[in-house]
Amino acid sequence: MDVETATLPIEGVLELRRTLRPLHGRFGPDGWWLSARTPDGTGTLRLRRAAQDLIGDAWGEGAGWLLDRMSAIAGLHDDPGSFETDHPVVSPLHRSHPGWRFGRTELVFDSLVPTICAQKVTGMEAKRAMQGLYRRFSDPAPGPNESLRLPPDPAQIADAPYYRFHELHLEKRRADLLRRVSGDAERIDRLAQTSPRSAADYLERIPGISAWTSATTLAISHGDPDQVPVGDFHIKHIVVHHLTGRDRGTDDEMLELLEPFRPHRGRVVRLLHTLGHEPKFGPRMPARNITGM
Repeated sequence: MDVETATLPIEGVLELRRTLRPLHGRFGPDGWWLSARTPDGTGTLRLRRAAQDLIGDAWGEGAGWLLDRMSAIAGLHDDPGSFETDHPVVSPLHRSHPGWRFGRTELVFDSLVPTICAQKVTGMEAKRAMQGLYRRFSDPAPGPNESLRLPPDPAQIADAPYYRFHELHLEKRRADLLRRVSGDAERIDRLAQTSPRSAADYLERIPGISAWTSATTLAISHGDPDQVPVGDFHIKHIVVHHLTGRDRGTDDEMLELLEPFRPHRGRVVRLLHTLGHEPKFGPRMPARNITGM
């Protein structure tokens, strides 16, 4: 299969690995790989860095679409320098990570599916569910990476009966939500052309999609550094602990503490996360075996 290639100069500081890590791609010895179902068709993008250049290689019908957006995906449209603060905790963190940017994929549905899989479960449960979706509803991605698969096909998900999801470590609530959004995948992907606020309003009108789900999705699809995942089990405690010294906090307390940092509240959350989790009390949430229920 033919490859298309583009090279862009990197202006300023870029921590490429940290920037790309949240975007549901895969790191390999030869670069970072992302498969996608773009408006132009399926495609694969590989990003590499050579000194101060960003090199993109792409395959498939969506190759041109992905290369046109490689600078946004790599966070080059985000400006961490626009965030200024003298907060005694946040300011040193921000200065130590001047190139940690928010990448923007414009792939709303592809970002929404793994976020739904991660609703109210452990990280291991979410990983098992996504692996199951890839096995059942995916196809090989275009290009030379034979182990890379496309994101799950929304048409196949929408048509599948519930018992197909139970086998994939997904209980009925998340399975029904995945089928519901898959039936609306085209409209959801068009949200990439709207503001984060408008996109969140649309997503949160869908039964089963909370503020946490929309914020986690839009931080990736829109590259919005102000998204705060309200409702997360840990993040409210992390923010409150590192900004006040208290071990525990509420979502309301978190939002009050983050308000002075608007429109970079999500950036502050990421920075605080580098300081580690809040003190632990009691056992972790146990992983469940959905297929055994």
